[in-house]
Amino acid sequence: MLRALIYLLPLALTIFAFIDCLNTPEDEARHLPKIAWVFIILLFWIVGPIVWLAAGKVRQPPAGGRTPSEWHRNHRQQWVAPDDNPDFLKSLKEENKKDEALLKDWEADLRRREEELKRRENGTEEAS
Repeated sequence: MLRALIYLLPLALTIFAFIDCLNTPEDEARHLPKIAWVFIILLFWIVGPIVWLAAGKVRQPPAGGRTPSEWHRNHRQQWVAPDDNPDFLKSLKEENKKDEALLKDWEADLRRREEELKRRENGTEEAS
């Protein structure tokens, strides 16, 4: 069992470092191009992954909410979530005002129609 662990632990470390390197944006790979890091991780089985984890990647959280799985590098999002975007919140308020105005118009139209129906009913009852 211990012998299996001796082989599985470096293999797991290599797989983790390899996937981490592939998911890292090119501008966050330090000292070498990303493709060089991939070769180092795969060729130097135990040392390569340790060097990648220690010195190959910028470890501060990136600004602007970028994630390692962000595939479109040229399209940088400014806002992490819609509720952080003041323009989006402003558009929601404007839509809400439009909806409230439309609802008031509908209510006024409904009241007008109800009054018109009452007048017609009162007019037909008085005529009979």
